[in-house]
Amino acid sequence: MSKAGADEGGGGSSEKALQQAEDETPEGKFPGKLSAVISGPGWTKVTCPCCATERVEPLVLVKLGANVRPETKRWLIKLIGASQKDGGAGLLAHPGEDASGNIVVVSAPRCTLLRAAEELGLCKTYQSGDMEAFSYNDRDNFKDSDNTEVFLTLAERQFMVKYELDGLRAQRDLRIPGLTDGCALQNRDNVWQKLGSAGVIVDTFPLHNPEQLKELSEAWYSGNQLVQPLDSVNGYFGSSVAFYFSFLDFYTWSLLPPAILGLSITYFSGEAQKEVVDSVSGAQVEEEDEDHGHSGHMIQAVFSMLWSTVFMEMWKRRSSSLSYRWGTLHLAERFAEPRPGFHGDLGVNPVTGRVEPLFPGWQRDLRMALVSIPMVGLFLGLVILGMLGFYWGEAQVQQLHTDWDSLVSQTLLYVPSVLHIVYTNMLATVYKTVARALTEYENHREESSFEKHLTAKVLVFTFFNYFAVLFHIAFFKQDVPLLRKRLASLLIVTQLVNQVTEVAIPFLVDRFISAPHRAESEDDPQEDKFRKQSTLPVFPGLFAEYIELLVQFGYLSLFSCVYPLTAVLLLVNNMTEIRSDAYKICKLFRKPFTPPVANMGVWQLAFEVLSFVSVVSNCWLLLLSPRLRGLCHEAGMSSTNILLSAVLVEHFLILVKVVLSVLIPDEPDWIRRKREHIEFTSMEALKLQKLQPDKS
Repeated sequence: MSKAGADEGGGGSSEKALQQAEDETPEGKFPGKLSAVISGPGWTKVTCPCCATERVEPLVLVKLGANVRPETKRWLIKLIGASQKDGGAGLLAHPGEDASGNIVVVSAPRCTLLRAAEELGLCKTYQSGDMEAFSYNDRDNFKDSDNTEVFLTLAERQFMVKYELDGLRAQRDLRIPGLTDGCALQNRDNVWQKLGSAGVIVDTFPLHNPEQLKELSEAWYSGNQLVQPLDSVNGYFGSSVAFYFSFLDFYTWSLLPPAILGLSITYFSGEAQKEVVDSVSGAQVEEEDEDHGHSGHMIQAVFSMLWSTVFMEMWKRRSSSLSYRWGTLHLAERFAEPRPGFHGDLGVNPVTGRVEPLFPGWQRDLRMALVSIPMVGLFLGLVILGMLGFYWGEAQVQQLHTDWDSLVSQTLLYVPSVLHIVYTNMLATVYKTVARALTEYENHREESSFEKHLTAKVLVFTFFNYFAVLFHIAFFKQDVPLLRKRLASLLIVTQLVNQVTEVAIPFLVDRFISAPHRAESEDDPQEDKFRKQSTLPVFPGLFAEYIELLVQFGYLSLFSCVYPLTAVLLLVNNMTEIRSDAYKICKLFRKPFTPPVANMGVWQLAFEVLSFVSVVSNCWLLLLSPRLRGLCHEAGMSSTNILLSAVLVEHFLILVKVVLSVLIPDEPDWIRRKREHIEFTSMEALKLQKLQPDKS
């Protein structure tokens, strides 16, 4: 692709080809009318005979600035359509109406897509019926490789267009027609980023396919289906979105066992019923001498610890199966070009030998130590400040309730919890913006490194923000009734707030404000239909959705023993969450670019860490039970012996979790054999590729 190609030489041919753009079409006019599936006129020509086709599929829309001159647009179209050996993207471009319009529609020829599939390391169906790592040189032996609309999913084709555009780099100093010398390209500049900063390119986004979207919507959230069409989701939105919805679906159905157990404990235990009522009413729990109530809490605690382990191990098996089915099991890890936002002094990469921006690792570490870590610490301090405010408010309303003892004062008991929840949510929103800015400032070279550091920052803050108060109440104040009341507030209020902010408000804004401006008819030009897609808000990503699931999982695995109905409330919420999230991504946002992924990435590790911490949390929560400690004292155990017994039980349960994780393999045997076979055939193909030049 253009990222790696033509680093040595070829610069003159590239400049000559691009500078001829202004002379290609007289008077700035482009022949041909754009349609959903268009032939010939208006599109840039392909250089490869096998890519010539009368059917071109619009994949991506590039929106230009209002003041972009026609010669700049013609130069950009020529750049997109130029071959990769000449420094172009090797794609197909269409100007829309004419040279004065502010859009460029982009598609991709077959060879460019197939080469990108090999570079990304996608696996596709071989003639034998097995999935194999795709090789461009062996393309004729892969099923349907001559028809890219069948061979590659829509999401893959659109991401490959973005992949090629983001990889465009200037091969020499070059002036952009229609722009001042201050916007000239320097050698090895990222072209797409430079054009964005110069205001030439305002936006780049994948185009919806209305027919496919309608079919997906009907099969996903419009009917009464209990099973999600995950393969269709992967095909239309990509594997990263499909993995999220697959995990949400798997997690929701996995909540059934703890929900049934929680309902049973609440129904058969009079003490558990009183605790649930008191957690809602705000009154203090009066301890009763009922052994079965505490037995229920012990059963819930042990079950939660074992359930969280089995759940994660079974999910990893399902994840590997989906990765194989979607062709992402063997994604390539190459020394790719730097991500578009990376900057530094131009130099030769000592590993790849390519000319690219270089940035010393020690400077990045220094920025992290002197800027990022202190800023994260500042926000953690704000979390503590909010926690202290919560305790102060809690004490004030408790005193008020003692003095007044009325319905009003009883209602006020929940005010500190609600205000603190609102405070933490607002703080989390601000922190996400700050975390992204800090990660950009650290200047990571690879996109994967950028995402990993950004996610780590958010996870540390999220864990501290959502669980600090609960841990403080449980292990420092040792106030189980207050912990139960706080957990009930979080489960009820937070879920209601999320449903309103994530679904109701976006739906109302779209229905009454945005939708009337996007109304279209069958007679509208295709360009206008494409433009109207740009009026939709940008999809915010899956960060907030994963955070919500992670917090849910924490409530359930860490603290459900004090509130048995936790799983029930989460199950009810998630049954609507699946459909509401599906509706949002289909109707309320633009179609996002989604890279192929093999699993949930760092989020999977975060869930596993919470699963491990749940052992410690549940053991010590049981130790806080006055009734349990009373029984131990009656049995003649001293406080020291009780503590040692709790440590032994904790270590035993950790050992059980480790044994379970070992006994349940991360991937089925058939997937392991398939993966090893793919690795072997890829290695053999690489050997053959190296031998061919030697023979010649």
